[in-house]
Amino acid sequence: MPEATTATAATARGTGAILEVRDLVKHFPLTQGILFKKQIGAVKAVDGVSFDLSEGETLGIVGESGCGKSTVAKMLVNLERPTAGSISYKGEDITKLSGRALKAVRRNIQMVFQDPHQFSGGQRQRIGIARGLALNPEIIICDEPVSALDVSVQAQVVNLLERLQDEFRLSYVFIAHDLSIVRHISDRVGVMYLGRIVETGTDAQIYDHPTHPYTQALLSAVPVPDPAAREHRERIILTGDVPSPANVPSGCRFRTRCWKAQERCVVEVPLLAVPEAFRAAGGPAAHPSACHFAAEKTVVPPEGHLPPPPPPPPPTGTGPDS
Repeated sequence: MPEATTATAATARGTGAILEVRDLVKHFPLTQGILFKKQIGAVKAVDGVSFDLSEGETLGIVGESGCGKSTVAKMLVNLERPTAGSISYKGEDITKLSGRALKAVRRNIQMVFQDPHQFSGGQRQRIGIARGLALNPEIIICDEPVSALDVSVQAQVVNLLERLQDEFRLSYVFIAHDLSIVRHISDRVGVMYLGRIVETGTDAQIYDHPTHPYTQALLSAVPVPDPAAREHRERIILTGDVPSPANVPSGCRFRTRCWKAQERCVVEVPLLAVPEAFRAAGGPAAHPSACHFAAEKTVVPPEGHLPPPPPPPPPTGTGPDS
């Protein structure tokens, strides 16, 4: 079932949607038989993903391994053909292009790969970025560009990407499982679970005002360098395994691991929309979240908003008998 709404295209940095993804689907068929193959099911790697990317903007896509984010990346550069949906670059659906027309569009949408293998991790990424920029593209898809690097090299590569973005007015789709890296570079963030985006918003909305239980659980696992903030972090431990994309749960896909799950979650698919409870009031919690029981939760107190320390104990040895 397609998502009900898409991420807002207008951002502080962007000037309009350069890439529009609508109801993107990629199903890999499951077959049996040797001579006469029969489809018996499908792996629903991506199942109704929609978002916009604005000029000069970075959209981060995060989620656990197997959520479908890398399949989305491959479809954006036409390494995989979608089963359904559209990918529009400047108003033209590139999923319907072929030959010279597709080749012309590919010059403007490039991907950063992690090779050649004979170089170190940091060298590979710099070479990959250089190759991605060689054709002077407008959009770069970064699929786990720093996941295999140590922290210091990660920071260097991310800073390089930001400098190049400012210089060449690039737009990035930055895909990763490390939420701390995604926050550092992204203007907006989409959280994926089992083939769908379950929450999307600005980096401040997602990290400081998450409303979807899955996003809250992911944030609770992010390392916190500040000892004071770490002490006040609420750790959320999910039970159970991620369901197979070949056999997704009915209703809400996250319900089998969610502490809020009720009967409604079994029978009704939650739409990706601003929760009704936040529509009138507005504020940072008013962003799309695919949960029937979406509620704002501060997992890690924002910087500068830590609760005050407890008062010191009363002094001893000051009584009349001391």
